[in-house]
Amino acid sequence: MTTAELEIKGKRLIIETGQMARQSGGAVVTKYGDTVVLATAVADKRVKEGLDFFPLTVDYQEKTYSAGKIPGGFFKREGKPSEKEVLTSRLIDRPLRPLFPKGFYSETQVIVSVLSYGEENVSDILGVIGASAAVHISDIPFGGPVGAVRVGRLDGALVINPDLAESDSLDLNLVVAGTADAVIMVEGGGAEVSETVLLEAIDFAHQEIKRIVGLQNELKEKVGKEKRPVTPVEESAELKAEVRAFVAERMKEAIRIPGKLRRQEALDIVLEDAIKHLNTPEKAEKLFGDAGKDLTRDIANLFDGYEKEIVRNTILQEGVRSDNRKPDEIRHISCHMGFLPRAHGSALFIRGETQALVASTLGTADDEQKIDSLEGEMYKTFMLHYNFPPFSVGEVKPLRSPGRREIGHGALAERALKYVIPSKEVFPYTIRIVSDILESNGSSSMATVCGATLSLMDAGVPIAAPVAGIAMGLIKEGDQVVVLTDILGLEDHLGDMDFKVAGTENGITAFQMDVKIGGVSREIMQNALEQARRGRLHILGKMKEAMPSPRAGLSPHAPRIYTLKIKQEKIRDVIGTGGKVIRGIIEQTGVKIDIDDSGTVNIASSDEASAQKAIEIINGIIAEAELNKIYKGKVVRITDFGAFVEILPGVDGLLHISQISEKRVAKVTDELNVGDEVLVKVIEIDNQGRVRLSRKEAMREQGK
Repeated sequence: MTTAELEIKGKRLIIETGQMARQSGGAVVTKYGDTVVLATAVADKRVKEGLDFFPLTVDYQEKTYSAGKIPGGFFKREGKPSEKEVLTSRLIDRPLRPLFPKGFYSETQVIVSVLSYGEENVSDILGVIGASAAVHISDIPFGGPVGAVRVGRLDGALVINPDLAESDSLDLNLVVAGTADAVIMVEGGGAEVSETVLLEAIDFAHQEIKRIVGLQNELKEKVGKEKRPVTPVEESAELKAEVRAFVAERMKEAIRIPGKLRRQEALDIVLEDAIKHLNTPEKAEKLFGDAGKDLTRDIANLFDGYEKEIVRNTILQEGVRSDNRKPDEIRHISCHMGFLPRAHGSALFIRGETQALVASTLGTADDEQKIDSLEGEMYKTFMLHYNFPPFSVGEVKPLRSPGRREIGHGALAERALKYVIPSKEVFPYTIRIVSDILESNGSSSMATVCGATLSLMDAGVPIAAPVAGIAMGLIKEGDQVVVLTDILGLEDHLGDMDFKVAGTENGITAFQMDVKIGGVSREIMQNALEQARRGRLHILGKMKEAMPSPRAGLSPHAPRIYTLKIKQEKIRDVIGTGGKVIRGIIEQTGVKIDIDDSGTVNIASSDEASAQKAIEIINGIIAEAELNKIYKGKVVRITDFGAFVEILPGVDGLLHISQISEKRVAKVTDELNVGDEVLVKVIEIDNQGRVRLSRKEAMREQGK
């Protein structure tokens, strides 16, 4: 076994190899505190024919035994990946994927398994480090290694790898990954933090990343395998020149067509004509010595390369984009609210050719999502789900459960909004938002953020501030750099960076950056953040014109939740033995009732009269006797010295024989019998809560 280690935040980060999973291409065990993660990398020895992309699969899996737990459910074994596992798989994939060389088409699989889960909150971070190290020491061609850390801000100070105990107190929480030279990926959010603070956090994280990269290089020097050769993509200079000559003028015209579908249709026609004209046996024989060779893929690859070149050069040299916008110009925005009659809140947000239909639903505590994770059980009261149907991009595909991309986009939008969602004490509702993308041409996740904000405001949710999101892009050739605001799908595909920023007027709430080149400098990132801030403020202005503030009231179809606060010792009285009392209230009124251990009672009903009836019943149960107050009570027991009168449910008081009447009473039953209703006044409540009553004083006061 070979080991490399360094110290981070007082704990040892250890990377080991040579003991586990020795038949894989590369395998490392990464340890930090009590957290242990195994990462393996295997690439098929054969090249998969017919591919023009790198077939990489990354899977992160959590073993419940790692936290000393047995899975819930019927089967008692791990099932389909949880949302966290899907998101972490994406987190590991994104910084690694750009660093594999072009032309490497062997199917490659990276599997990351959590073997021991501690309080360090770093299993995802160790997943990135371990996956990079496993590929780095293997024979798989790789331009890494990649290091990663989590950086947070606690009480105004930046901290590396905050643990679980610190997580709830952070006002900034980022995962940063990169090489020794540059940052490749950033993902996280904050409580309206400034662009300056974000940049400081990224710089702070990169210093640790450099050390982690050095650790992986140290391990590779000890045990690294020789990298397998990469077969360069076969490309004919003559065919390249012919393709360019044939498509040049028509492609330049097609790329400047504003509409996405019309532009793509025009480009497809140009490509089809090029294939018909150039894909001949004579040309294949001349160029490759094989008359039977199909040149379709070669022509398509050259066509795509030329399209990328034209789009990028037009932006760099002319400052004009495919839809004739300037680099910092935002497409037309329109906002429509409240047009779904039965939804509690709804909005259609349109930006250019991207449409997000977003609906908000308000529920009760019964609707909270229970999450059983390695950290333990928890409940979510705010959820955002994102759907991307195939018709949104004019495609025909089978409808399936949400994929990794949909889960990732939904999580990003949810993170952007969670900082402005009111607390349960202020707004005791469970909130679910659903975003259905009806049309897409660039950054549907950021359109979801905008639409979700409007939908919440339409539902009457008192959010702290409106949130908007914007997607930025980058075109970089040497020293020429252009940052693009509000990117199109084409610019995302052909550009060098996808850079999403969401936030309020006061600061950033969510941030995600993926770089497709070796990295970006701090100066580029700073310029992009400032350009994104201006774009975000522009969008917030448009949203404010459409809806300046949340609606004053809730939808008539939304449940009303009324909150009571009762003494903790009264909780069992409201619930009753085996829940008998509370079930009776629910059956009698038709409301939903939730009581927590602090004594907070939430009563939910869409009918106000039913809710008020339930409140009256509960108030009656928890009511306590008040000194000098007159009650109409019922005689429940008679003794020689007086009668016990029930003045409130479960509250009896002693009516002494001397207090029954103004005249002398020889025998209690001369005046009272069990079941009689009498007016009595509370004349004493002692330290033990015992109540003394007087009928004669009550009658005296009533007589006045």
